[in-house]
Amino acid sequence: MTNSSLQKTVTARRLVLVGPQVVLTALCVLLAGCGHDEAMDKSPSVNLVEPAQRHPILVSQQPSNLTVPVPKGSSGLSPKERANVLAFAQHFKAGDSGDSRLIIQAPSGSGNEIAAMQAVQQVRALLSDNGFAESSISLEAYDAARHSEAPIKVSYMKYVAEGPDCGHWPKNVAYEPNNIPMANIGCANQHNLAAMIANPADLIGPRSETPRSGERRDIVWDKYQKGDITATGKSDDGKVSTTGN
Repeated sequence: MTNSSLQKTVTARRLVLVGPQVVLTALCVLLAGCGHDEAMDKSPSVNLVEPAQRHPILVSQQPSNLTVPVPKGSSGLSPKERANVLAFAQHFKAGDSGDSRLIIQAPSGSGNEIAAMQAVQQVRALLSDNGFAESSISLEAYDAARHSEAPIKVSYMKYVAEGPDCGHWPKNVAYEPNNIPMANIGCANQHNLAAMIANPADLIGPRSETPRSGERRDIVWDKYQKGDITATGKSDDGKVSTTGN
């Protein structure tokens, strides 16, 4: 869910929750028995009962970058650079919601272009050996004609959760004749949740599923078609025998 759709959802919820208040205000005017609280009109967000609606957490995407230096004349990545690329890729996998790509940018026209292309091939091979599909990796070129030793750039868009700003006390909390929740109630919980959540993409929707492991299922199905016993056999060490006294 994008920020705009999230704001539309919160706005829609506010409209639904404000509706009974409008009816109540009209009824009070007809009966001439209720006063009008101007603070309620100036701060309609305090009428939202749930803290998640009153103090929403905003989730956005921000770039995460890794620069891999490639000296001119080098024959590939150093052990330290391989470790940095692998750690960066693992962070990408941990925060991926299934719709992101790992982008590799190779310098074009630089003095170390040949060494950089060799390093890029090693980066792709390293990612492939660690379970990254080709569909999740994009290779691009950037102009580096003025550089003699331009680096390789690896990046992806990561989700970031931004908590609400707390400390809003517009009125005396000891005097509330309308029994409306305080404007700041629940704000600290939402702020702490945004700071602690491991993968902010979980606030938008469920993660994508990985392919099933079908090796055991294929074996059982093959036995079933042949009419063999599909139960797993047990060794003598796994069997229990009882003898009478």
